[in-house]
Amino acid sequence: MDDKLILFNNASLKKLLKKRPAESKFGERIKMLSNISNIYEELKVLDVDYVIIGLPEDVGVFANYGKPGTSATWEATIKVLLNIQDNAFTHPDKVLILGHLNCESFLKKLTKLDQSVPKDVAKARKLVSKIDTEVSNLVYQIIKAGKKPIIIGGGHNNAYGNLKGSSLALDSRMNVVNFDAHSDFRKEEGRHSGNGFSYAFSEGFLRKYFIFGLHENYTSLNIFKTLDSIKTIAYNTFESIVVRKELKFKKEMSQALNFVSDHPFGIEIDCDAIQNIPSSAMTPSGFSVNETRQFVSFFGKDSNATYLHICEAAPTPETEAQIGKLITYLITDFIRANANRNNSI
Repeated sequence: MDDKLILFNNASLKKLLKKRPAESKFGERIKMLSNISNIYEELKVLDVDYVIIGLPEDVGVFANYGKPGTSATWEATIKVLLNIQDNAFTHPDKVLILGHLNCESFLKKLTKLDQSVPKDVAKARKLVSKIDTEVSNLVYQIIKAGKKPIIIGGGHNNAYGNLKGSSLALDSRMNVVNFDAHSDFRKEEGRHSGNGFSYAFSEGFLRKYFIFGLHENYTSLNIFKTLDSIKTIAYNTFESIVVRKELKFKKEMSQALNFVSDHPFGIEIDCDAIQNIPSSAMTPSGFSVNETRQFVSFFGKDSNATYLHICEAAPTPETEAQIGKLITYLITDFIRANANRNNSI
């Protein structure tokens, strides 16, 4: 696996860090690993709480007939994150930037595939399974070492690797709260970005699953029937909270937290749920950026919050800086809340 990981090092840092007189930047205080012979052993002894990794791929999105572009998110994020301020609110000394998975070979294969050819889609789904192995191995080592992974995608297919890696490291099924317009609980038809949670559930890595803000127009009757038939799955819809105002945002966050916080849980943030954010399924109607930040902060402060995964953003050259800023806000909101965490509410 380690040959698939490209370590973030001093050379990468120098290239991206923009120093300023009388300022200390986030990137000047973070920690890095010098080699990857044994990630688990090295992480275990380091005085950090959060390990940031990038998954620059859009294979799962392609395999789900989505619009590629998520492979550019890691680079957009790291450029911004390193250059925010180091101060009492940002906690860079508690952060290790591990690096990113080398997805070049997968992306190269993707260029030769055609979404309109079923055999090509099947090939892409096989590639997703290979990425799953890499992601679950990496997440496993980070959590086993007692740290919290912050995973920057990539497609939502990586939820499966997050849950499998966490579950194996903790020797227990995981709970998860998913801030998403879609359930990603589609049938097991070969791996893609729309069935990470259904695969994790059927393979025994997912225990309780709360979907926050499902879009009623984009959830099929069959999916609703499936979700309603499983006692350990709960959800609310975006329309019931924001459009019809039958439910209150803050109260729904509390309900969702009550549902998942009796056990270690993951926080999944799909940028498809945020209004006007370039993503694989961009929406003109969704939660605001500030609501998303509140969500990450609210769940991040619980002691059972085990990882944060931000996925499905698809930056263009014009929107790269904005996407980088958005994801950096969410990363630092999680760290701020978690550094001052309390026990399950």
